[in-house]
Amino acid sequence: MNIIKVKDRQELDRRTPSMPWYVEKFIQYKLPDLSPSSLLEYVRDYETFFSWMLAEGLAEGPAMRDIRLEELERLHMDSIDNYKMFLTVHPDHANNKTTISRKLSSLRSLFHYLSQIAEDDNFYPLLKRNVMAKVSIKRTHKPKDTAAKLEGKLLQEQEIDEFIRYINEDYGTEIEGNKQAAYAYMHNRVRDTCIISLILNSGLRVSELVNMNVDDVDLKKRLVYVYRKGSNDDTFKTPVYFRQEAVFELQRYLSERESRYKAPKREKALFLALANGKKEGTRMTKRAVQEMVVKYARRFGKPYLSVHKLRHSFATDYYLRNDLYKTQEQLGHASPETTQIYAHLTDKTMAEAIDRPKDA
Repeated sequence: MNIIKVKDRQELDRRTPSMPWYVEKFIQYKLPDLSPSSLLEYVRDYETFFSWMLAEGLAEGPAMRDIRLEELERLHMDSIDNYKMFLTVHPDHANNKTTISRKLSSLRSLFHYLSQIAEDDNFYPLLKRNVMAKVSIKRTHKPKDTAAKLEGKLLQEQEIDEFIRYINEDYGTEIEGNKQAAYAYMHNRVRDTCIISLILNSGLRVSELVNMNVDDVDLKKRLVYVYRKGSNDDTFKTPVYFRQEAVFELQRYLSERESRYKAPKREKALFLALANGKKEGTRMTKRAVQEMVVKYARRFGKPYLSVHKLRHSFATDYYLRNDLYKTQEQLGHASPETTQIYAHLTDKTMAEAIDRPKDA
């Protein structure tokens, strides 16, 4: 089973009992259709909302699990407006528009379930009045807007190869005066180059990357098998192609994985880290990969790069050579609408290409 999903399911099981009984009922209803990771985000959003209700005196409590359905029914639109303001300005909960929309959408899903689906013993809705049905949630992820935010913040064409080469060669020269950093770099250079090369030549998500096992790599077919985001089927791994450019880096890393990271036979993870004081390597975490990319990106002169922007860099380059639907399948997007951001991103690139000299 997906390692991250296992951990999120455990965290979901730990947090849910602190919720009101009707939230637990909602989680059980959604469990067959949504991943534990998505449901955990729901619960976190509900914790924020219920804590706010208690603090504002909109519920008697004393705990979140004691908040009654009648107290949800008595909420006014003014209350929801105040909550939105709280999410915007409170120091501990300051959120951007996208996050606020997501939190409100989580609430609307719960209120819809309670008012339209769940029933009491007399077949009446659990929630008689649904204030969230009146709340308009603005869409924040228009492909054109997303593309505009990404423009100028991705690796373009030859920069992809330059960044991989920088990690493999030039970075070490720049830090050779720092013994501790130089030692860590030399220990992880092959692994780090392999990870970034694989992302830039396949478009994998960081969660897909860290969940991969050694047996998930097929070098002959240039395939890796991953649990795709959004899929709640933990019995099936999706094959994802990677470019020939990543083959050498994978071969090089696999040849030294066991010896360099002291991998025990029971450890199946493809990418390992050997923590200070530890005798055996363990699976790399998402955070470790994210921090590693940022470290190299800053030195490379592109501090805005992240794992996800590396994925976007691959996708933009891939889209220029293929069509929308191949790009959608390669990236594992549920909807072609998400993939349309690359159509907008490549508009400028293609406009420049048409006037490019023939020998360029």
